[in-house]
Amino acid sequence: MYRIKSIIALVVMIMLFNCKDKADNTQNESPIKIEIDSSATKTMDTTDADSQNPSNERKYPYLTDKNAMEFFLQYEKEHKENKVRIVTAFGNIDILLFEETKFHRANFIFLAKQNYFEHTQFYRVIENYIIQGGSTDDQDVMDRRGGIGKYLLPTDTKRGFHHDRGVISMPSGDRDNPYKLASPYEFFIMLRDVHDLDGDYTIFGRVIDGMDVADKIASVKTDDGDWPLKNVYIKRIEVLD
Repeated sequence: MYRIKSIIALVVMIMLFNCKDKADNTQNESPIKIEIDSSATKTMDTTDADSQNPSNERKYPYLTDKNAMEFFLQYEKEHKENKVRIVTAFGNIDILLFEETKFHRANFIFLAKQNYFEHTQFYRVIENYIIQGGSTDDQDVMDRRGGIGKYLLPTDTKRGFHHDRGVISMPSGDRDNPYKLASPYEFFIMLRDVHDLDGDYTIFGRVIDGMDVADKIASVKTDDGDWPLKNVYIKRIEVLD
């Protein structure tokens, strides 16, 4: 009997020791780490103004020179609007965007729907020549631009359009840019015919109402760099149709 009790006690001790050892090993294990590639999940911090997105999830990718063209190729198929309204304190300027320059049209519609242009400025105005807008010295707008992406668009200059009075065109980017790729956030409206610009900048629309407003903006006083002494703000750009 004594021998049986001794054997049982020994078995119980071994079991208790094994359980304690297993528990100690479990506590010493490192948790599994999941590495997330932040570049793969980086997205813009705005969504379409007319989209319902209660979860506040980012809807569109952060745009770069590598993915912008593919993005706008798909975007232009799903967003066929081609009329916009530039709203300013001087009045409204209505613009028809050309179907022929589909990437530039899609880019402009996209930015308008992201409310990018709100509180940007006509920052370069030259009477009887051009008014150029879409940029600003406002850091909040620059942050908004940074959230959308950093990219340029290729020129599209062989559609038969000319830099006549009333057309809207896209300036080239200011970074190292030997091919004069277009700066997607900015635009200029011609106030007279200047065909010397043909072939260098993409014409992607024309003013259909409000040229008198453009002329008023061009008449404001400016500094030596053609920046208005009193800022001329774009309140917003509305997508009409």
